[in-house]
Amino acid sequence: MSTQEVATDPSRYAALAKKHRELSAIADSFTRFEGLEAQLAEAQKVLREESDAEMLELAEEERDTVREQLGELEQQIKFLLVPKDPNDERNTIMEIRAGTGGDEAALFAADLFRMYSRYAEIKGWRVEVMNSNPTELGGYKEISFQISGDAVYSKLKYEGGVHRVQRVPDTETQGRVHTSAVTVAVLPEAEEVDIDLDMNDLQFDVYRSSGPGGQSVNTTDSAVRVTHKPTGLVVTCQDEKSQHKNKAKALRVLRSRLLEIKQSEEAANRSENRKSQVGSGDRSERIRTYNFSQNRLTDHRINLTLYSLDRLMEGDITELTEALSQADRAAKLAAAET
Repeated sequence: MSTQEVATDPSRYAALAKKHRELSAIADSFTRFEGLEAQLAEAQKVLREESDAEMLELAEEERDTVREQLGELEQQIKFLLVPKDPNDERNTIMEIRAGTGGDEAALFAADLFRMYSRYAEIKGWRVEVMNSNPTELGGYKEISFQISGDAVYSKLKYEGGVHRVQRVPDTETQGRVHTSAVTVAVLPEAEEVDIDLDMNDLQFDVYRSSGPGGQSVNTTDSAVRVTHKPTGLVVTCQDEKSQHKNKAKALRVLRSRLLEIKQSEEAANRSENRKSQVGSGDRSERIRTYNFSQNRLTDHRINLTLYSLDRLMEGDITELTEALSQADRAAKLAAAET
């Protein structure tokens, strides 16, 4: 592709600009590394040749400082050289489902949706509900939504799995702590070029959407159910009043589910596949525990415990996402070195 063609193709230009930034970061770090090595060599030369006590002391301090900086920079360069997840820059579709725990699980599903929505707001991302099944008490049996913005998947991909909550429900008269579970699936959004859907493989059913207690009942058949015959995947969407819009949303979710399956098959050892994320919804399968009485969140994958659950539930989860991302990079780096 010529320079002129790149300039007139915004998506191609953006991709090349991103690649240039990544390579520039590696090149700049390596240039700095070479500069520090030269400083270290100079300090060691002084230590070999100099006899003045004051000069020797200064040279020792510089040598120790530069050695520490070289160690940190070497680690940074190694992280930069770890292969990037090709999905990191994609938008994300998240699916939250109430598991074990009945109404309390549904209420916590709503709490998690609010947490991710507030986090998206903090990051300047856009949230669009794709489909929801609300309950009488204000919870969700299930809700799926798209989050669009800058590198969304890179921040949220570690949220997939079973989330366990321990708290006293509002409906509990004896003050007993209940344990419930909610499943979260995180899917990189698929583009049409990623998944070519054959319309002959799809079965479309339309029906009237309804909310809890018969509320929000449409007078027309606007809700859409799409069944992908080869895989048996079923996607429903009823949040829009337009059948056409519901159909379009359902197809976006279906493409993302199919992309996840395709990528999981191509990399069987990938840990973030949808099946492992969703699990059975049982209390025992968990990646994280939210203990409200102790204001504690524990992520069991990296043995991280934070006593700031109130703040985290308000969407301030950057400390958590960064810790998970760092642990993932460290694991990939260790695997690359073996």
